[in-house]
Amino acid sequence: MSNVFDTDSPTNLTEYSVSELSGSIKRTVETAFDQVRVRGEISGYRGPHSSGHAYFSLKDDRARIDAVIWKGTFSRLRFRPEEGMEVIATGKVTTFPGSSKYQIVIETLEPAGAGALMALIEERKRRLGAEGLFDAARKRRLPFMPRVIGVVTSPTGAVIRDILHRISDRFPVHVIVWPVKVQGDGSGEEVANAIRGFNGFQPGGEMPRPDVLIVARGGGSLEDLWSFNDEIVVRAAAESEVPLISAVGHETDWTLIDYAADVRAPTPTGAAEMAVPVKAELDAQVSALSARLQGCMSRQMDHRRQSVRALMRALPSLDQLLALPRRRFDEAAAGLGRGLELNTINKRRSFERTASHLRPDVLSNRIAERRQMLAERMTRAERTVERLIDRSRSRVGRADAVFASLPTRLETQTARMGDHLANLSRHADTAVRHQLTRARGELSAQDRVLQSLSYKNVLNRGYAVIRDDENRPVSQAAALSAGVGISIEFADGRVGAVTTEGGAPPRKRLARPDEPTMPPKQGSLF
Repeated sequence: MSNVFDTDSPTNLTEYSVSELSGSIKRTVETAFDQVRVRGEISGYRGPHSSGHAYFSLKDDRARIDAVIWKGTFSRLRFRPEEGMEVIATGKVTTFPGSSKYQIVIETLEPAGAGALMALIEERKRRLGAEGLFDAARKRRLPFMPRVIGVVTSPTGAVIRDILHRISDRFPVHVIVWPVKVQGDGSGEEVANAIRGFNGFQPGGEMPRPDVLIVARGGGSLEDLWSFNDEIVVRAAAESEVPLISAVGHETDWTLIDYAADVRAPTPTGAAEMAVPVKAELDAQVSALSARLQGCMSRQMDHRRQSVRALMRALPSLDQLLALPRRRFDEAAAGLGRGLELNTINKRRSFERTASHLRPDVLSNRIAERRQMLAERMTRAERTVERLIDRSRSRVGRADAVFASLPTRLETQTARMGDHLANLSRHADTAVRHQLTRARGELSAQDRVLQSLSYKNVLNRGYAVIRDDENRPVSQAAALSAGVGISIEFADGRVGAVTTEGGAPPRKRLARPDEPTMPPKQGSLF
């Protein structure tokens, strides 16, 4: 603060700078309103800022004041601010010199009475219900006989002891307890994390995944059960893939998790009774069903036995079934001897008919006929040869006459042709030399190509060509059989060989045209 006195000023008032005046006002306000409680309705709340701080206003029907909740304080709040919520805020009033505004820095925040809490619950229930989190169609049935049960509750209260005692009395199963706070700051986040943690277990993993979840807490006031009205808890229960039982408070206590859970139990003990059946009742039921099954099986067997006996009486006897086949067999046996005799007689007659055509005189007649036909063909052949000789003699005579006048004409033509031939010879020598040169070059090129494609180059690398007895190349072992003569061609010559075993049956060798054919042997007439 400046104490300089300006003698030229018409007044003796102290002069302040803007910063000095704003700082003085800030200290005065913070000293006068260091700790205040303000009741009002939240307005302009849009959630935490990117910095983590929350900015909004508190208002009533006649005034409005800016409010701020710093990041560290916001994370410790028991109730989260919501638009239109009537609250009681505790904090201190301060100013913001940059814009000449004052605001309240909130340190604690609580709803303004039970009526406000119920209104907040109803509004949250309406909003979450509109999203379908409470629909009955999405609720799952509880497993009849779970093997693992997960319990989300406080590890030190009487609730967990009541649940474990009730489960061990009815049907002992494996129980996994996820300890959480069920009241106070951060309890809602712990319950939601526990529900999501159980759902994160993998089936067959090191930690078995529960077949059913129980979220339990003892009774209390509306404020004590407020953690189970948190939106994060309700959404975790609605998203749970494991069937969930809500057992929060007594029978008359209702929280929002009860609407999102698959089943609501009136008490934690009732939740344990819903989760598992009574083992003694199951044993009695199984015994009764087993006795009924045995009785049904006995009656069914008696009924089937009577049916079989009735069917046996309706079946024909063995003698009746075999009577007709026996008669047919006897008739066939009686006619077998006679049939053999008739067959022999028929065969003899056929033999006699065939033998009657093989008499010596028949063969002699056929030989005589063949000889006569051969003689006639020889006679016709001699006549044909004589006509051909006569025709050739006539042609030779005509040729002699032509040859007699041929020398004179040949001399003239020879002289003329000699000149022409000399000219052609000179041209031919030149053409032949060029042609030979070109042909020699082409032949050399073709020879090089032929040598590169010749199989003999392959033989020079150690391979051989196998040929069969007809000098045909053999490319597969299955084409040869044992005992067949083959030839093996190497790079320097051929050698003969005989196969000892092969992949195909022996082939019948075809007779060569120059080999004599043997007459077929006479077969049996039978």
